[in-house]
Amino acid sequence: MVRTGIALALLSAVLFGASTPFAKLLLSAVDPWMMAGLLYLGAGIGLAAVHLSRGVLRFSAVEAPLRRSDAPWLALVILAGGILGPLLLMFGLARTDAAGASLLLNLEGLATMGIAWLIFRENVDRLLLLGAFAILGGAVLLSWQGQATFQWGALMIAGACLCWGVDNNLTRKLSSADPVQIAMLKGLVAGAVNLLLALANGATFPPAPILLAAGGVGFLGYGVSLAFFVLGLRHLGAARTGAYFSLAPFVGAVLAVFMLGEPLTVKLLIAGGLMALGLWLHLAERHEHEHSHEAMEHDHRHLHDEHHQHQHGPDAPPGEPHTHLHRHEPMVHRHPHYPDLHHRHRHGNAH
Repeated sequence: MVRTGIALALLSAVLFGASTPFAKLLLSAVDPWMMAGLLYLGAGIGLAAVHLSRGVLRFSAVEAPLRRSDAPWLALVILAGGILGPLLLMFGLARTDAAGASLLLNLEGLATMGIAWLIFRENVDRLLLLGAFAILGGAVLLSWQGQATFQWGALMIAGACLCWGVDNNLTRKLSSADPVQIAMLKGLVAGAVNLLLALANGATFPPAPILLAAGGVGFLGYGVSLAFFVLGLRHLGAARTGAYFSLAPFVGAVLAVFMLGEPLTVKLLIAGGLMALGLWLHLAERHEHEHSHEAMEHDHRHLHDEHHQHQHGPDAPPGEPHTHLHRHEPMVHRHPHYPDLHHRHRHGNAH
């Protein structure tokens, strides 16, 4: 499951990173604020089609639906990551030079890890920190365009990154639920709000082909990417998923070389080397110690592994993986683990 989580986090980064050069191509014909709304709406509408098709085709439900108790967390995720983050970014970009803005946007990965470590008490060891700073260093180098002069807008962009860091950590609270449903609702609400704000500020809709292209980029680069990110959170926790996601700028830069004819520079090669080093350090991490699981009851997609040895009633769904409300009995054991759904425990000095 750890390897699955890593693969999903990397896929999320690849899809989001790939969306940047495609969005750049479209920005010549679309207002930036309108583009933000179209990307989120494309994500929401595309995932709504996926969500509805599962019911029409009568696919068996293998993901737990969002519950009423999830509503406050979902509202905070949409507010922080889908509304406040983009708003602060837009106002910041209007007051900051491009070099400074690009550099500051890399603070999202650091904000995600810092909040996960300091507030949500995720375990972060030296190997993870070294790997994360190597990846972040590559992203910063990739964004550096010379001497940057930070203006008042820099604080707003840093605030946007903080909002996205909060968003990533709060989304972890929802990661046991259906990732398609989470990403769909976030896309629909955030897209509608950003679109209305764009129209209120005088933006107009682009021609139909551009509209469809922006929606397609949003569906893959924001919707599917977010669904994979949520699944990564389920298996790895916020700090590690956020660190892997920091590879997205490198993916976008490499694609820009081929798509937009941008030069293959020494800076790009060094940044790629730093990110490869960070990725290797993360893959080499091994966290193992004796730990205890308290009794808990929850609902999520699962197999009957060592953490899921429970009895089934007559209404339990057949086959595996499946989803139903189940209870975990207290357990003490030792094995390699990450801060996934079942390993969000406090740590002493044993690692």
